[in-house]
Amino acid sequence: MNHPGRRLVEPGILPLFRIFVALEILLLLLRIGLEALFRSDFPLVQPAWPGLVFLALLLGYLSWRRLELALGRFYLPVALALSIGVTIVSAAAGLKLRLDAGIRAEELVRGSWILIVVLLVPLIIVAWQYGFRWVLWFCALTVATELALTLPLAGRGGPPALTLAVIALVRCLFFLPVGYAVTRLARAQREQRAALAEANARLARYASTMEQLAVSRERNRLAHELHDTLAHGLSSVAVQLEAMRALWKSPETARAMLTDALDATRTALGEARRAIAALRASPLEDLGLARALRALAESQAARAGLALELDVSGSLEGLDSEVEHAVYRIAAEALANAVRHAQARRLTVRLEHAGSRLRLLLADDGRGFDPAAAAGDGRFGLEGMRERARIIDATLEIESAAGKGTTVRLTVER
Repeated sequence: MNHPGRRLVEPGILPLFRIFVALEILLLLLRIGLEALFRSDFPLVQPAWPGLVFLALLLGYLSWRRLELALGRFYLPVALALSIGVTIVSAAAGLKLRLDAGIRAEELVRGSWILIVVLLVPLIIVAWQYGFRWVLWFCALTVATELALTLPLAGRGGPPALTLAVIALVRCLFFLPVGYAVTRLARAQREQRAALAEANARLARYASTMEQLAVSRERNRLAHELHDTLAHGLSSVAVQLEAMRALWKSPETARAMLTDALDATRTALGEARRAIAALRASPLEDLGLARALRALAESQAARAGLALELDVSGSLEGLDSEVEHAVYRIAAEALANAVRHAQARRLTVRLEHAGSRLRLLLADDGRGFDPAAAAGDGRFGLEGMRERARIIDATLEIESAAGKGTTVRLTVER
């Protein structure tokens, strides 16, 4: 969780900074070990222990998470200022010590180039985190600080002032293109992260929309299912009960009406149970498309007493779950329509998977209907089938005519 006042540090900067400081500590320890081994008292550079203590404190600072949260956007600038400032001051102090030890000016000049290496990592961090404008400030401030500390040594036998200025200028000329390149890379990385975040956000919104759409479609399907079964059955029962009340004085007629009402009630109850079972069950997950479709066709044909011609190919592997679900629901709707409305005697179900094409055919020899008129009536079942076909980019053809049965063809191109 980000602190409200904290400026976010670019990913990877703090680990890089810590590795850099740890490497400096190792180099100082190596130097201390070599000095102890060879017992050199010649002060080529300033004593190592003050620098070692400072670097250990700086490493602890860079590893202190609570301090990072407390300082917020000032956390990294403080670490950079301390690292850069102490590096330049130490270099100037080392130059003075070597000068006092009688080292020649030529040797001192060669040692001054080491700042390019030591300041390179802080430069990269500044460019990465803050941009090229701060690279310019970095170069200007480091040059000004270094010259302010080293130019007074020129009059005491140290390197000429012009030489010190040229070294600082060359270092800046080296730092500027490096800082610019790092800035461009960091900007490209930020743009890529922003684009990826936006793509993830769009994907999340799309997934949420698709989920809501799937829920809405399933609700519509259930509404269509209950409208075509339970609502019709209960309406019929209500009409028959009203007629029974009007004809109660005629017991025989009322008894016949009661029998019809009971039959209609049992039929509506069976349809309601079937719809609820279809909602709760997961035949595709349990059986797969081929076996689930076979079981569905056999149960529907047995329930309506229809002769069934069934041809379902055995290998239907590799289909997308959304395609399987849509194919199964279209078949279920077509079979339900055939059982409820077609008054058919024979039912044909074929499903084949050849190459990249999946074909489903459902046909009956019932009374048929006019597809154009049915589309104009906005029938829920046919609309639901067409909607499911559109979702999976399939082709749905419904052929029917009065007295000539109905044929439903669904073609899915993988």
